[in-house]
Amino acid sequence: MPFDQFTSVEQAYIRESGIDNYTTKIPYILVDNFPSLGKLVAYRFLEWIAEHPEGVISLPTGKTPEYFIKWTKYLLDNWDDPKASENREKYGLSVEKKPEMGRLKFVQIDEFYPISPKQHNSFYYYVNKFYVKGFGLDPQNALLINCDQIPLAGGKSFSEIFPENIVDIALRYREAVTDTEKKQQESIFLIDQWCSEYERKLREMGGIGFFLGGIGPDGHIAFNTRGSDHHSATRLTSTNFETQAVAAADLGGIEISRKRLVITIGLGTITYNPDAVAIIFAAGESKAEIVKQSLENEPVNLYPATVLQKLKNSRFYITRGAAIRLEDSKESYYKSGEWTHQKTEKTVLDLCKKLDKYGIDLSLDDLKECRYCSLIPGLNDQTVKSVMNSIEVKINKGLQQEREQVYLHTGPHHDDIMLGILPHISHQLRSASNQFHFAVLTSGFTAVTNTFLLSALKDTRKLLDAGRIEMTKYDDFFENGYKYKWDKDVYHYLNKVAAKDPEGQRRGLCHRIVRNIVELSNVKSIEELREQLSDFISVLRKSYNGEKNPPDIQKLKGMIREFEEELVWAHFGVQVKNTHHLRLGFYTGDIFTEQPTKQRDVEPVLKLIRDIEPTVISLALDPEGSGPDTHYKVLQVIAEALRIRKEETDLSRLRIWGYRNVWYRFHPADADVFVPVSLTSLGALDNAFRNCYVSQVDASFPSYEYDGTFSGLAQKIWVEQLKDIQLLMEKSYFYQNSHPRIRAAHGMLYFKELTVDQFLEQARELEKSMEG
Repeated sequence: MPFDQFTSVEQAYIRESGIDNYTTKIPYILVDNFPSLGKLVAYRFLEWIAEHPEGVISLPTGKTPEYFIKWTKYLLDNWDDPKASENREKYGLSVEKKPEMGRLKFVQIDEFYPISPKQHNSFYYYVNKFYVKGFGLDPQNALLINCDQIPLAGGKSFSEIFPENIVDIALRYREAVTDTEKKQQESIFLIDQWCSEYERKLREMGGIGFFLGGIGPDGHIAFNTRGSDHHSATRLTSTNFETQAVAAADLGGIEISRKRLVITIGLGTITYNPDAVAIIFAAGESKAEIVKQSLENEPVNLYPATVLQKLKNSRFYITRGAAIRLEDSKESYYKSGEWTHQKTEKTVLDLCKKLDKYGIDLSLDDLKECRYCSLIPGLNDQTVKSVMNSIEVKINKGLQQEREQVYLHTGPHHDDIMLGILPHISHQLRSASNQFHFAVLTSGFTAVTNTFLLSALKDTRKLLDAGRIEMTKYDDFFENGYKYKWDKDVYHYLNKVAAKDPEGQRRGLCHRIVRNIVELSNVKSIEELREQLSDFISVLRKSYNGEKNPPDIQKLKGMIREFEEELVWAHFGVQVKNTHHLRLGFYTGDIFTEQPTKQRDVEPVLKLIRDIEPTVISLALDPEGSGPDTHYKVLQVIAEALRIRKEETDLSRLRIWGYRNVWYRFHPADADVFVPVSLTSLGALDNAFRNCYVSQVDASFPSYEYDGTFSGLAQKIWVEQLKDIQLLMEKSYFYQNSHPRIRAAHGMLYFKELTVDQFLEQARELEKSMEG
C-alpha cells in the first residue's frame, strides 16, 4: 500500500516507527507500547470524526481501550491548550476546529446475555459511562443492547424466563418438553428476531463507518470466536473456552462465563460498509501469535480478523511485543543493527524447532538454507556447537548454590513468585546462611470469588456457633490476643495438610478469618463477631457475580490471599514476619486502575528495601506493560524505589532477577539463567498451590491457554521449555549428565539477571510513554 494512501495521522506514526514497508495481508502500524497504542487510536479516531461528524462509530469494551479513552478525553478537553495543539501537529491531526461528538451515531458491539444493564460489569453500563457520557454522545443516536428491553415470552423478564441466567441454545433445534422449556424456546426465537431487527437498523444507517476492536486470544473480534462465518450477522451465540476465560474477570469467575451466552454483531456486520475504517488494536507478546496468524493468512474462518482483508481501510495498530512473531519483525530484527550471539542463539534454536532436528543433527547446509542462520557472521560447522556451549553456561548458572545472600522476592499478585521462580528459590532455601523475604505488592482481592468467601464465612459462623473457635474465649482476645500467634495459625494449618485432614485445614482458614475480621472491623465480643459475620454474608448474598465489593469485603478477600501466601513460604520454614503484604493503593479493583504515586506506593517499597538491604531482588519482568497492567505498575514502583535508593547508597552489587510466569514467556535466547526443574519440584509446586492457595484451586480465573490451575499451566510451560532445550542439546545430554540435577530435569524455567542500572534503563524506556 503506497505511503500516501495512509492518513495524515498514520503517516506521522509510520515515520516515528521507522517501518514503512510490510508484507502482511492487512496494513499495520507499529508503536512501542500499550499507552502509545491508545494515543495513536485516539488521534486516528478524532481525525475520522472531523471528516464524518454524523458517522456511525462502534467502539470496544474491556481494559484494552483504557488509554484510547484517556487520550481522547484529554484531547477534547484541552483542545485549545498550546501543548495539545503542538501534539496534534506533531501527530498529523491537522484539524483546527474541535470535532463535534453530538451528531455521531453509536453502535454497541456486543453484550453478555442475560445480564442486567444496571450491573457495572455489563457492556451496556460500560459504553454509557465511557462513550455516551464520557465522549458527550447523544443517547438518542445510540443503538444499544439492553437485555431488559429485549422482548421475551409473555412479556416476562429474563430473570423469570431464565431463572438461573442459563439459556439452553439447543432449544432452537430440539423439542421443548416442559412448559418452562416452551417459554424459553419461544423467548430464544424472540431474541433471534430482536437480533435481526438490530442488524436491520444498523444497515439502514449505512453500516459501521468507524469500527475499533480488540482481538481475543483465539482471534475473536467482538464475540465472533474462532471458526465464525465471515458473513455472520448480529446473533445470540455461545462462546469457546478461550473467550470464557477472558470473560471470567468480568462476570466473577469462569463458573459464570461458561454458562453465559452473548449477543454480538457479526463479521458480516462489521464489513457491510465497504468504506468502513476497521481498526484492530493489540498489545503484548501474549497476542503475538494470533496477530501473526490474522495478518499473514488468507481469509479463513479459523482466524476471524482475516475477514477485514475485504475492507480497503482496515488496519492493525499493534505494539512491538504484539508484532514480535511477524515475518516482517523477524526480518527487521536479524537484518538491522549489530549481529550478536543472542541472535545466533535465537535463529539456531528456532531452526531446530522448525526442522524438528536435534542441534547435533543440523548440517551446515541446513544453516545456509535458513533465511536467518545464513546471516550469521563466520557461519561454519562449529556454529551450532557455540550455541550449545552458551546454553550450557546458562544451565550451569541455574545450578549454582548461593550463600550469604539476602533475597527479596516480589510479586504483583499472590502466587506470581511461586509460578515464576519457585524451583530456584527452593534450592537457595537449603542454605541456612541465606535470608529470605517475600513481598506481594497488591492485596489481590479480585482473585477471590464471592462464592468462595461466602462459603468460608458460613463455615466460620458455624464453627463459632458450635464453640469451636477456642481462641475467642480468652479474656483479652478481642483487645490484643488476636494479634498474636499468627505463625501458629499457619503451622496448625500445615499440620492438617500433613495429616490429610481437610476439615482441620478448613478450620484453620476460619481461625484466620476470625483474626482478620477482629482487626478489620474492630469487633469487641463474640456477639459482635457473629453480627459482623452475618452482615458480610448478607452483603455477599445480595451482590451479583463480578460486582465490585465494598472496601471492607475487598480487604477481607485480600487478607485471605495474604494467609495463602504465608502458607506457601511456611512450607519452606519462612516465618510470617518475612512475608510482607504491602497492599499498594493504586490497586482498587476498578476496570482502569490508578497510576502509582510516590508517597502512597513507592515509599512502602523503598522502606522495605532500606530495612532488608537485599543483595537480590526478584520481580515480574513485563516486556511492555500489557496484559495484567498490575505487573507493569508494580515494575515501575520498584524501579522508582531503586532510583531513590541508588542515590542514597551503592547498589552496584545488587542483582535483579526478572522472571516471567503464566502470562509471559522468555525466548531461551532472551534469558540468561536456566534452572532445571525436577519431578520433585513439580510436585512441590502443585501440592503447595492446591493446599495453600485454597481460593484458587477451582481455577475461577484461568489463563486462556489452560483449563485448570495456574500451577498446572506453569508445569506445562516448564515442560515445553525443557523440550526446546532438549532439541538443541539432545536428550542424552540430560539423562547421561554427570550432574544429578540435570539428570533429574523434567522441566526448565528461565529468568534474566540484570544489574540495577540495566533494570532501570529498561524500566525507563517503558515509563517514557506515560509522561505527558
